[in-house]
Amino acid sequence: MTSSDHGTDAKNALGFERHDHASCITDALGKAERICAAEGIRFTPVRRRVLEILLQEHKALGAYEVLDRLRDEGLGSQPPIAYRALEFLVQNGFAHKIERLNAFIACAHPGQIHAPAFMICTKCDAVAETRSEPAQGDLGDAARAAGFQIERTVLEAEGVCPLCQDSPQS
Repeated sequence: MTSSDHGTDAKNALGFERHDHASCITDALGKAERICAAEGIRFTPVRRRVLEILLQEHKALGAYEVLDRLRDEGLGSQPPIAYRALEFLVQNGFAHKIERLNAFIACAHPGQIHAPAFMICTKCDAVAETRSEPAQGDLGDAARAAGFQIERTVLEAEGVCPLCQDSPQS
């Protein structure tokens, strides 16, 4: 099973729900194009293709995996090509960096200010994004008690996704 199949076959669980993957990709690319046009930022063919590559998977991809695909398509063979495109996508809210994996995933909520939390399956490497509210929970309480103002959090949980939980042990 490919990771592309993974998202469409999983149970209805937050971040791993069934969906029309082709429509999901088309909608996300259209939204990115509209945001870039409205904000006057360049959504170059390479940036668009890198976002499309990230959208095709439900797992995080490393910069060199992205670069390999760009190279195979004749869109560039030097690491800065992929890194610049990924940096653009992260800075503009179209992708996130998964710190634990040193890899990137397309944002599930582009154009919305949010604090993402990531669930990473240790069996199939699928990654799902959901929203978190760290300033409202225990972390927020601890920060306030210390006089600390949270500006950014990275919340990543490792575990087993619904599909892998339902799969027979191999």
